[in-house]
Amino acid sequence: MKNKKLGNTNFNISPIGLGGMPLSLNGRPTESQAIAVIHRALDLGVTLIDTADSYCQDQSDKHHNEELIAKALQQYTGDIRSVTVATKGGLMRPQGAWTRNGNPHHLRKTIRESFEALGGQKPIDLWQYHAPDPSYTIEEALAPAKEAVAEGIVRFVGVSNFSVEQIKRARDTVEIASVQNQYNPWHREPESDGVLEYCETEKLTFFPWSPLGGSRRVTSLQDMPAIAKLAAEKNVSVYCIVLAWLMAKSPCIVPIPAATKLSSIEDSVKAIDVKLTDEEVQRISAS
Repeated sequence: MKNKKLGNTNFNISPIGLGGMPLSLNGRPTESQAIAVIHRALDLGVTLIDTADSYCQDQSDKHHNEELIAKALQQYTGDIRSVTVATKGGLMRPQGAWTRNGNPHHLRKTIRESFEALGGQKPIDLWQYHAPDPSYTIEEALAPAKEAVAEGIVRFVGVSNFSVEQIKRARDTVEIASVQNQYNPWHREPESDGVLEYCETEKLTFFPWSPLGGSRRVTSLQDMPAIAKLAAEKNVSVYCIVLAWLMAKSPCIVPIPAATKLSSIEDSVKAIDVKLTDEEVQRISAS
């Protein structure tokens, strides 16, 4: 598959990634199954894996997903030199809940823990501030990331769940390569709040989290006529159509669908070859 640049960097990533979150939450697959999914993604040419320190069951399980990915990469018999692992920090999992923590001391500590969890042998390819914490300024929260870049344990920095104004403030603090906000046919805020347009104009990579809607999906994909009809016409799954729609919306978009089964990541990768016309994109957008 044809690679894309990560933001304004010279770093290459695949046009679609693998989201690691469900491999570590409650109901997660066995370790061997999870590693098989990661290996299958790599076999198919996926070179971007998205994770976070908080992808775990609770605080006692912190860094589970990062450690799982590191183990999978260590066991992979193919070439992993081109693999990019993007992680995040700034959320915590007390009793399995999700809470924000932008305390610079916490972020400084968790960046180093993520570095070790991912193997401790090379810099974290992309570290992302998971969500702004109103208790701390963006400048305060991103100072540890800037330090980590200077120290050589983080290569690039991204932000997640940020507004345009917050992205601008972040860029005044440290160079930003990517933005990761929720975006799918049911959640279109990046279109109306200007984040998607800003990323495209400024050549920042936009990672749409929950690209297939997840638990927030308002209806079954099969119940959306425009998507179901296109899937039948092109002989692909409805999931492929949604991923293709995302990639057609902007050249800066790189979807990161999650997978817990081999068949899921195999299906997601097929979306790269699904080409939608402008009229087809509009049909989905209007549905």
